[in-house]
Amino acid sequence: MVNGVGTLCGQAFGAKQYHKPGVYLQQSCIILLVASALLTPMFIFAARILKTLGQDHGIADVAGDFALWFVAVSFLYAVLYSCNSFLQSQSKNFVLSFFAVLSLLAHIFFSWLLSVKFGFGVTGVMASTALSYVIPNAGQIMYITGGGCRETWKGFTALASKDLGRTIKLSVSSGVMICLEFCYNTVLILLAGNMGNAEVTIDALSICLNISGWALTIAFGVTNIDIQFKHFVTCIDRYT
Repeated sequence: MVNGVGTLCGQAFGAKQYHKPGVYLQQSCIILLVASALLTPMFIFAARILKTLGQDHGIADVAGDFALWFVAVSFLYAVLYSCNSFLQSQSKNFVLSFFAVLSLLAHIFFSWLLSVKFGFGVTGVMASTALSYVIPNAGQIMYITGGGCRETWKGFTALASKDLGRTIKLSVSSGVMICLEFCYNTVLILLAGNMGNAEVTIDALSICLNISGWALTIAFGVTNIDIQFKHFVTCIDRYT
């Protein structure tokens, strides 16, 4: 959903309408936080839902434990990716890279500390995931509000609630499009869970999907660069 708002931020910044990206950032946070709240029941009752769909009960229970942690992660995602789009539209790539590396290092450290050192297992892994998202969230918010984006961040404003419907429509349409692109992964995992040796099948499929995800991440990164470049060129041609 944040892709749609990222497009608006890029267009506004390219058109030198510097007051708008900050408004779009606040609208994005509102929309995504509400969406995360609406998805919370799905995470809470994930185990029951999976069992109803015929999944192995042991796997469903473990997935339910994972899903509970994603309640916190989803809210952290909402703010993180809103800030990412806001900064990316202004070519603040060094800031994004810095906090991404910091988050990765924190994730590795906390995973080792909680899972290996203290032996918390799955709980430790998910706790380290949540903690690794808190760090870039806090860092990016401090950077944005602390003067790193003086032109585009003018503080919290009531303008964020104005024309929110248009932004919601753009965000929802963007979110639906992305969800449809990736829903086949979910279908594959659900089908694998209904097979005889579900645990081994899901493990093998997860490895394949992770490798595919790494490849897609590179492709999406290149695509985002191209999109941002086109936004700047289009806006420069329009307003010069």
